Amino acid sequence: MTRANEAWESLMRAYAVLMKQFAAEDVWGDLTMREYDVLYTLSKCDGPLRMSELNRHVLLSQPALSRMVDRLVDRGLVERCPDPGDRRGVRLSLTPAGRKTQLEIGRPHARSVTRALNVLTPVELEQLAAITAKLAGNEEK
Repeated sequence: MTRANEAWESLMRAYAVLMKQFAAEDVWGDLTMREYDVLYTLSKCDGPLRMSELNRHVLLSQPALSRMVDRLVDRGLVERCPDPGDRRGVRLSLTPAGRKTQLEIGRPHARSVTRALNVLTPVELEQLAAITAKLAGNEEK
């Protein structure tokens, strides 16, 4: 097995362990982790996103994301607004209730992430952030 394959398997094992740990925590309320991921992604954006833009940031297929967004809209957490640059297009953003829900879940989840990554030193956290950014194709230049 090559070093790249070993590193990949290690990364996937760490991801699986952490995601199971986070999923088991009682912070999600009536949302799934994936639904929270959509709210979190929208909360990090400067303005409304097109569905295709949102899809680049979440680990869901386009049809699954569309169904999830429909459910979040029905629950009053996400709203659709016309795209001023494309009459056929729609942009998505958080409603005030969606923003409130994201913050209510985000605070305890952030504490969970901090606890889980507390096994790393500050230097290792910086290295991890740099490595994963590089793998994601958005390393700082």
